[in-house]
Amino acid sequence: MFGSIVVGTDGSDTATQAVRQAIELARALGGRIELVSAYEPVSDARLRESIDVPEDLQWIVNPREDVEATLEAAASEVRAAGVEVEVFARQGDPADAILDVAEERGSDLIVLGNKGMTGAKRFLLGSVPNKVSHHAPCSVLIIRTV
Repeated sequence: MFGSIVVGTDGSDTATQAVRQAIELARALGGRIELVSAYEPVSDARLRESIDVPEDLQWIVNPREDVEATLEAAASEVRAAGVEVEVFARQGDPADAILDVAEERGSDLIVLGNKGMTGAKRFLLGSVPNKVSHHAPCSVLIIRTV
């Protein structure tokens, strides 16, 4: 039923909870996990600047190396649970990255944390769970986190 499960992660607590829920589903259903994280290339000069970026937009200032480290940490947890995993570091918007991988892999389910979906924030254009839920090529499970 859910052979391929896409999980978006940025290393946050919300994303970690989504990864753990996806692991449980994949183990129970014999599925595999496709881990996705997005990045924007950032110059070294910009990284050295003191930038106050809202948490929902931190992906903009993460260089690819940080994204790959985040993906590998999550992939290690998936492998330790005995679940097959593949990682995808994609340049650009996180929601688009998740949607692209789900479409390319013919995935059955996308799992995300609900970060950005409470109060007025849920109406922001940049909400990853909101955008994914409206444009997904498959079912979407949004994990409620605290």
